[in-house]
Formats: sequence, structure tokens, C-alpha cells
Amino acid sequence: MSVQPGWYVDPADPETRRYWDGEGWIGAPIPVDATPPDGPPPPEPAPAAAPAAAPAAPHPGRPAPGTHPGAAAPGPHPGPPAGGPGQPWPGQQWPGQQWPGQPGQPGPWAGQPGRPGQPGPPPGWPYPGWPGRPPAPRPHGLPLASYGARLVARLIDFGVVFLLNAAVNGWFVWRLLGEWAAPWQEFLRRVDVGDTTNEPLPPPGEQFAGLLVAILLIATALWFAYEVPSMAARGQTFGKRLMGVRAVPVETDQPLGFGRATRRWSTLGLPTLLWYCFGFGLLLQFVDAVSPLFDQPLRQALHDKRAQTVVVQLPRTRPDTRTAPRDRANPPGDTP
Repeated sequence: MSVQPGWYVDPADPETRRYWDGEGWIGAPIPVDATPPDGPPPPEPAPAAAPAAAPAAPHPGRPAPGTHPGAAAPGPHPGPPAGGPGQPWPGQQWPGQQWPGQPGQPGPWAGQPGRPGQPGPPPGWPYPGWPGRPPAPRPHGLPLASYGARLVARLIDFGVVFLLNAAVNGWFVWRLLGEWAAPWQEFLRRVDVGDTTNEPLPPPGEQFAGLLVAILLIATALWFAYEVPSMAARGQTFGKRLMGVRAVPVETDQPLGFGRATRRWSTLGLPTLLWYCFGFGLLLQFVDAVSPLFDQPLRQALHDKRAQTVVVQLPRTRPDTRTAPRDRANPPGDTP
């Protein structure tokens, strides 16, 4: 996943904010509480060349600094020094010779792909990284929610959805069990008498398939009605509020909205309709549920990646809104 270009809090220095161009940091940092400009920062001017220091007056009987005792005095058209044919003495420089690092010249590690204007190592050299483990990202200034908190919140939500299904889907489930009674009773009879016949069990009732499809459709609709509206407005379901976690967009600290909340839910909720296909939908939901364990660095599940969201841990104690100052011009910083 690539993070959209914009101003974000620098993970190396949370007190500053820098511009992310989609591949790397560019421009000079600004204080985190300052209002960033619209768009990328202006290009930094090239550093002006420092004026050459006047050579110190040589001591009588001593050669001038930077010259060899046997070197000829500079004239109107200086040539190569007397250190050897075509070779300057250490510390000397021929007229017009450019050294790496001079103004207007690329640095020794310039030209790193995807890092315009930033120093990079020569080809084949390892790029210098963080000394040790890099700091954990803090989207919008908040820590990422742990997998345990997310799992408990999801289990609480599943419990609420189960109670809704028991109230709405109970009659259909009772009818489904009645249609399945004949093959089930025959199976138990064979177990009791030790019957090892290879004759197939009697088929379920004619309405079994239709009742199963109706139950799955109602269960999916109840899950959608429970989760999507609350996630669109607050980024939280009942379970997430109890665990103090919240789903937010990656690029901005705003509500998810109905469209993004629907995309996020559909990746996890719609496979419920595939339970009819030998439990294939349940397998897809299991893969989605464990995917945050293997995603770095934002611990996104598959439904988070589709909706471009992350789940953060809210602070335990909230500031008093009656006394805390409100600064709408400087929203909380975010980091990719």
C-alpha cells in the first residue's frame, strides 16, 4: 500500500512535520503545530559558495601554505604543480577542477532512485536505515490498536449480531431443523443399533435449501445494519467502544462515511453468503481475521486495506472539552 502524498508527522521526530511525496520525505521539516502549505514545499535553494579565504602571508623563509618547497611560484597562467607529471600535491587543486560535494556538484551518495534531492549510497552499497528497530507508526498521533483488543471487540460484535439473529431468524432456524430431522434421526438410529449399511441417509425436506439461503441472507442483512451505519458515523461499533479502539482513514482524521464503511464491511461480511458453498465463505473470513498478524507496519486486515483504514487505540482519559483549548486550524498530525 502506498500512502498518498501529503504533510505527515516525521516518525523520526514527532515534533516536526514533513512532506511525503509517495516514495520518500522531501523538503525541510516544519513544526508539528504549524499550518502546512497547500501542496509540496518549495525547492530548497542551492547553498551559496563560501568566499575563498585570503591566503595567509607566508613567514620569511617558509613556503606558502599548500605549496611544495620545490614548487614554482604561481604566475598568470598556473600549470600543474611540481609534485609530478599530471598529479597535484595533497591539498592542492587545479584551476577549474571540481570536487564532489562542491556547490552545484552531486554529493557522494546522490542519485538514489525515488529520492530526488536526497543523498543515497553508491550502487551496490546498503542504504542506511534506522539504528535498530524503527519506531512504531502513530496514525494521527495515536498508537495502533493491538490485535487482542481488536479480536475481543469483534467477538463482542459477533455476540450482538447473534442475539439479533436469534430474535429475527429464530423461526427460520426452527423450520430448518425440522427439515433436517429425518436424516438426523436415521443417523442416530444406525449408531444405536450398530447398523453398518452403506445405504444413503434419507434426504432433508424440500424446503431445506430455501430456508438455508433465507437464513444466510437475513444474517448478512442484520450484520450490515448493525455495523455499517455506526462505523460510517463514528468509526466504532459497540464492541470497539467497549475496547476503546476506532477505525480511521489512513490519510485524514475524519469519519469513514457510508461508502468507505460499506467497502470495509463487505470484504468481511459478504462471504457469509458463501457459507452455503461447503463453508468457503467461512474460510475467507478466517483469512481476513488473522491477516493483521502478518501485516507491517500498520497491522491492516484485508478489509482495512480495501477501505484504506487503520485501527487505533484511543486514550484512556479524554481531556475536558470545557477547559481544553480548541485549535481547528491545526488538526492532529498523521504519519504514513
